[in-house]
Amino acid sequence: MKKKSIISVVLAGVVALGLVGCGGASTSASKDSKNDKVIKIGVTPKPHEEIVNIAKPLLEKEGYTVEVTEFNDYNQPNTAVEEGSLDANFFQHTPYLNTQNKEKGYHLVSVGAIHLEPMGLYSKKIKSLDDLKEGATIAVPNDPSNEARALKLLAGKGLIKIKDGELVTPKDITENPKKLKFNELEAAAVPRAIDDIDAAVINGNYAIEAKFNPAKDAIIIEDKNSDAAKPYANIVVVKDGNQDKDKIKALVKAMTSPEVKAFIEKEYNGSVIPVF
Repeated sequence: MKKKSIISVVLAGVVALGLVGCGGASTSASKDSKNDKVIKIGVTPKPHEEIVNIAKPLLEKEGYTVEVTEFNDYNQPNTAVEEGSLDANFFQHTPYLNTQNKEKGYHLVSVGAIHLEPMGLYSKKIKSLDDLKEGATIAVPNDPSNEARALKLLAGKGLIKIKDGELVTPKDITENPKKLKFNELEAAAVPRAIDDIDAAVINGNYAIEAKFNPAKDAIIIEDKNSDAAKPYANIVVVKDGNQDKDKIKALVKAMTSPEVKAFIEKEYNGSVIPVF
């Protein structure tokens, strides 16, 4: 082969490789562009999934595809956002998020508060606190932030006294005049135990799912205007570093839209309260 021919072959190979490289970059850029228009969000059922479904058409009008994944526990949604299989989740309040970050080494942040679900005490056996007998058993969530929240609700109504602190447990009860017993359960399981116990402190979303109306059926309920309730607004959560992505900003805008606010106020009639 002549020297000129060899050079031509080499140059042709270089050009071909360059084209393949450009094609790969183009394919990668195209894939990234598509991902930027897909929002993957994890939720627990009521009211979170219902609220997201109101925001979904608003995002679709902006050219986004919204993929909603439903979870029935409080552990998987944060793992999924931390690992990147979800862009965001919507199910928790700030004290719970802070506990998860600390205990599991996650890097998750809130990008917006959406609503408050007042925690309440429910029962199928009693109608008022006066009916609560000595030695009665009360079920409470077993995760640190919600258990502390439940105990503070009971302490606020004079049923018990507890030590000062953020994450109190039954071990921090200093006075228990009715000798109440506490059954610590995973939050989703608390409503299912209500037939077997005297009363249960239930998170608002699980109370709604169990067909309770918090505004009407709770024996006692958090004061929505109290300073104690404010940290428990439910938030949209993403991995730290993703806050400024266009699709996350679009998600927050849709979730705090007049349409979502009107839906919450009409649909839940005080059982779920918008905070934006």
